[in-house]
Amino acid sequence: MKLDKKALGTEALELLKQLIAIPSFSEEEDETATLIDNWLQGHGVATKRQYNNIYSFNKYYDENKPNLLLNSHHDTVKPNKAYTKDPFHPHIEDGKLYGLGSNDAGGALCSLLATFVHFYEREDLSYNIIMSATAEEEDAGDKSISALLPILPEIDVAIVGEPTQMQLAIAEKGLVVFEGTVEGTPSHAAHPNDNNAIYNTIQVLEWFKNYQFEKVSDVLGPVKMTVTQIKAGSQHNVVPAQVDLVIDTRVNDCYTNEEINEMLQREAPCKLRPRSLNLSSSSIPIEHPLVQSGIALGRETYGSPTLSDQAELSCQSLKLGPGYSPRSHSADEFIYVDEVYEGVQLYIDILEGFLAN
Repeated sequence: MKLDKKALGTEALELLKQLIAIPSFSEEEDETATLIDNWLQGHGVATKRQYNNIYSFNKYYDENKPNLLLNSHHDTVKPNKAYTKDPFHPHIEDGKLYGLGSNDAGGALCSLLATFVHFYEREDLSYNIIMSATAEEEDAGDKSISALLPILPEIDVAIVGEPTQMQLAIAEKGLVVFEGTVEGTPSHAAHPNDNNAIYNTIQVLEWFKNYQFEKVSDVLGPVKMTVTQIKAGSQHNVVPAQVDLVIDTRVNDCYTNEEINEMLQREAPCKLRPRSLNLSSSSIPIEHPLVQSGIALGRETYGSPTLSDQAELSCQSLKLGPGYSPRSHSADEFIYVDEVYEGVQLYIDILEGFLAN
């Protein structure tokens, strides 16, 4: 039986409640993967599973058509200590559905799954639609979307479901995390030492604080570099040999991660080692028909500073979903019930406009 948008919204909301009730920390998503698999099959959808990644192709998949990927993740971070509510007890108060993963990214995932069900049996699609509910997004694990993409057909364009208030994130910053080392001379604290690694760190921190990258993106703004961790010393009377830093670098679409690495290796006043260069910035032109379909429905465009599965995609991609990003990873996480219904409605309407081209 074909469900209307409101009924699909109700289905999405009920699925979200079930997902919240099951702990699904990164690398521990087996049960939520099974739930999603069974839910899709219960709606007449043929599914496939790779690790804890659940994926499906529209019923009348045609290898001669381009491919549109709908993707979101079902893993969560662990609840922080400031929670006052049970993170695994889905319940509604004042129009808000509370629970871990409700906002990031359960609302988007369930809305996309309902949207995929809506289009699954359509024969007149100009694009194939591939749905993927992926694991290990929060820790960029090796069994995440990065493991799934090599076995999928080439993707031409993608929607990545994340909380954007259903506005159109047409670009997303990449990420390079550097581990830095500031060196000095180890010694007893009672003796003179003109090469104290901790004191040497003062000018290094000032350098990172004041450094500016020349190229500024029209959509994403400047590259943002932030020292986020410092570790040094073992006891009060020992001057350490080194200070270890962690530097979080959010890369705009004017640079590649490799360029950022080369610049900082050359210019930084300390030793640096990138953890990975794989999490690249991503974007989609504002002129793209998918974006234009959203604009026609009153949606606004912007650039997102936060990372998602987009970083693993080489195709043009749009980040879009119900919920509000600052609620992600917060205590007593929630999503408004109306946001889930709106998510299903707008996803379907945007795709109707896009697929009609």
